[in-house]
Amino acid sequence: MKNYDYQRQLKAIWEKAVQVYADGNRKTDTYFDEPESAFLESVGLTAQEVYDFAEDFNAGGEPDFTSFAMIQDVRRFFFLNKQNGLRTGNQVDPGSLPASDSEVEGIPWLPRIIAKAKAKLRGEMHPDIMFACGADRKFLKEYDIHAAEFLRVVADNEDNDLAVIEWVLSRRNDA
Repeated sequence: MKNYDYQRQLKAIWEKAVQVYADGNRKTDTYFDEPESAFLESVGLTAQEVYDFAEDFNAGGEPDFTSFAMIQDVRRFFFLNKQNGLRTGNQVDPGSLPASDSEVEGIPWLPRIIAKAKAKLRGEMHPDIMFACGADRKFLKEYDIHAAEFLRVVADNEDNDLAVIEWVLSRRNDA
């Protein structure tokens, strides 16, 4: 089945990537066969994105599969329902992201993670960019926000950064 049990295929791909990485393979283009690559395409993912999560998991135990699946589910929903299953063909230039020391409303990193979340949602991640990387996770932990939750808020407010900023501010006040 294409949709009903897609999470099973996603889990198999995750497990494979984690093992292939643990075995020492760092060649992203060799991770997945044709059917697996077609599956990734059908849910709006790339081999590089799966690799990045497998790499971080192998290095530090996070993000785990559940977090990976939750993040990818937000991307999948956006891809299928907002993008009608079509990629934009664009790729965010890492140099165009807000600087890592940029801040808004006294919150460092927030401009950068908002831009990365939008790139993730749209499937425009450059191979050198990862949404939910270690620095993103540090920020998210500080505000007690799950990466998928943040991605969902950005998706709901795609053209309204102020709403995302206000939401993060409210989370800071809840902490």
